[in-house]
Amino acid sequence: MKIYDISKEVFSSTVFPGDPEPQAVPLAQIGTDSPCALTQVTLGSHTGTHMDAPSHFVPGGRTIDQLDLMKCVGPCLVAEAAGPLSPQWVEAALAGGVTRLLIKGDIEVTPQAAEKMAELGLGFLGVEHFTVGSEETGVQVHRILLGAEIALLEACTLKEVPAGEYLLVSPPLKYGGLDGAQARPLLLRD
Repeated sequence: MKIYDISKEVFSSTVFPGDPEPQAVPLAQIGTDSPCALTQVTLGSHTGTHMDAPSHFVPGGRTIDQLDLMKCVGPCLVAEAAGPLSPQWVEAALAGGVTRLLIKGDIEVTPQAAEKMAELGLGFLGVEHFTVGSEETGVQVHRILLGAEIALLEACTLKEVPAGEYLLVSPPLKYGGLDGAQARPLLLRD
């Protein structure tokens, strides 16, 4: 079985402008004053490869610990694209009942593409960029996707992953009541 780890290393990841930079502060070191090592980690809930909860943009939306984990595990299609996505591209990618989609490439999810994803019942979407949409449409695109309770994975790494079908395992960390959390998504293929 081939396993692709499609997560980014947290401390070297680019953060969204204005988000806190991740930090690791050693609290204890083996042999000096402790029998074990312990590190304090400080970071934003959307640092590195992460999942957005509906509550990130939807008032009263589900928090990350309330996310339906069935959306995060199961058959998945990795598809390649570039530039703004059209509803026609989405329709072709989701043909045959695809419910989990990872998009490889420098793409922009347009509001029209997001509406088509919601209309066709997409349950999980992953992108390589640290956000979906453009600077102008990002809020609208998030509200469409998260309002439809599409599990949204951002900042994944698909460079080494050939397009095709996989088994996806991508649960977020269980941060009670938060708007997002880090994930370490894996793609499995026989």
